[in-house]
Amino acid sequence: MTAVASSAAEPVTPSLAARARDVLAFEWVKLRSVRSNCVTLLVAAIATIGSTAVVAYTVGHAPTPPPGGAFTALTVSFLGYAEYGVIPVSVLAVLQFTSEYSTGLIRTTFAAVPRRWAVLAGKAAVTGAAALVAGEVLAFACFFLTQAMLSGRHRGVSLAQPGVPGAVLAGGVVLCACALTGLGAGAVIRHTPGAIAATLVAIYGLAGACLVLPAPWKGYAGRFTMPFAASQVVALHRQPGLFSPAVSMVVIAAWPAAALLAAGLAVTRRDA
Repeated sequence: MTAVASSAAEPVTPSLAARARDVLAFEWVKLRSVRSNCVTLLVAAIATIGSTAVVAYTVGHAPTPPPGGAFTALTVSFLGYAEYGVIPVSVLAVLQFTSEYSTGLIRTTFAAVPRRWAVLAGKAAVTGAAALVAGEVLAFACFFLTQAMLSGRHRGVSLAQPGVPGAVLAGGVVLCACALTGLGAGAVIRHTPGAIAATLVAIYGLAGACLVLPAPWKGYAGRFTMPFAASQVVALHRQPGLFSPAVSMVVIAAWPAAALLAAGLAVTRRDA
């Protein structure tokens, strides 16, 4: 009888799937419960669509069609998206960690989920999924808006054209990669201004520095940066001096992978 009673009193350990579900739900509640996140995304979406319309109108009413190379009827769809979509989402991703460190909430998070790598994985999964959905919606919205405005001038491209669907989908993936890079930077640096600065340097700063390099070093160095690689994956034709679209996608994925690896080492080896 005693053995049966003691056996019944033993706590039941939740399964790995149940714990993963709880962590994801925990992080999702934190992400969507902050009203400023939704407001920022809404403003970013409006600014992205508005700037895309301005770019499309300018290109559509230009006396000559867009030149070849990096700027075509397809790639101009993402000029506004690359700034007004990427920057706000990347900053919000940074705040997923730095805001908790600044308020001390991170101690509660780690107390609720002692396995810190699980916290990082949960934040990465939720933030990455949200950024991917937002990125794909914005990428397709910008594409259809641009092509609708260019089609009247006989300068647009169709989604049915070979290579176009993959290029538009890649645009949404780029936003996800930028968000996860910001998340990793926030976990490593912990302070909001420093993490935002590091994220913007990784996303834009290094590519800007490569632009001042003489040829062919500009392409040699630039193809390892996210903007150069992104310009390749959203183009229909391979640009000279850069990696192929497939390798460029690997470069894009390598940035958040490196940031999250560094974040994993930081959160598991340092005190909260």
